[in-house]
Amino acid sequence: MEKHIQILLEELKKLLNGGGAHVGFNEAVKDFPFKLLGEKPYGLPYSVWQLVSHIRIAQWDMLEFSKDGLHQSPKWPDGYWPEETAPSSEEEWTQTLEAIDYDLKSFINLLESKDLYETIPHGDGQSLLREALQIADHNAYHIAEIVVIRRLLGIWKS
Repeated sequence: MEKHIQILLEELKKLLNGGGAHVGFNEAVKDFPFKLLGEKPYGLPYSVWQLVSHIRIAQWDMLEFSKDGLHQSPKWPDGYWPEETAPSSEEEWTQTLEAIDYDLKSFINLLESKDLYETIPHGDGQSLLREALQIADHNAYHIAEIVVIRRLLGIWKS
């Protein structure tokens, strides 16, 4: 692998895993009290559960789009957001967090195995590089919302 591609890949992995300019996903949801996952303080439109579920669905969709020409995306916008404001159980919460981690690792594995710049054959100009940047941008936006909700609930560390 060419050195400049390896450098770019390492930077993409750092960006996707969070940190640097902002906290990562795992840090944002760490030790979040289960009983508060459905709270929408100050009339905010989404709970942390809804934001986390949305991150899971959108990231999964971008992963599947990147590797499978037969993949069908959920209907926008309803298919990307859960109706429920809170998970039905702690098991559902844990499974959702594990799915986000698994899909992110799968996407990074895809990045490491393919040409970052090659156009995705079934897309309309997208590349793995573009999808990586979109996942990172999308997740960072919603991670910031999770941190704001934690601050409003008085359960953020700073």
